[in-house]
Amino acid sequence: MNGHEDFDRAAVTSPAETGDERTKFERIIPRVLRNMLVVGVLLVGPAFWFYRWAGAIGFAFGVVVSYVNFKSLTRGVEGLSDRIVNRNSREKGGWIVLRFVVRYGLVAAAAYAIFKSSPLAFRGFLWGLCVPVAALMTEAVWQGYTAFRRE
Repeated sequence: MNGHEDFDRAAVTSPAETGDERTKFERIIPRVLRNMLVVGVLLVGPAFWFYRWAGAIGFAFGVVVSYVNFKSLTRGVEGLSDRIVNRNSREKGGWIVLRFVVRYGLVAAAAYAIFKSSPLAFRGFLWGLCVPVAALMTEAVWQGYTAFRRE
């Protein structure tokens, strides 16, 4: 190994992020995805209460789009970081960027179609797109709880 490989490896892995810490961070994304599904199921009732069937269906569609979007985003970020860290990566950078652009284009197209069909469904859809925020807030509370529990 040459000096550059040692430097690259040291820059990627900090001493605080070895062993147990790394596995802790690897569990965050699946937990956030699960939180998104739980929050979506819990809030479909209030969406029905406020917006009736059209809004509840729009909300559920927004949750599904958010879930797929978040999962695709994590895959894209992992691919991009792998491309940056491992210069021998087989994945092309252009494809990664194209996936980012296509993903947001599909979300915009779905939002436009729902907007044109039903204003109530569009409101529910927008609320469904906010589900990742609630899931990430839940994860932040969980991280705070576990941090204070250890001390």
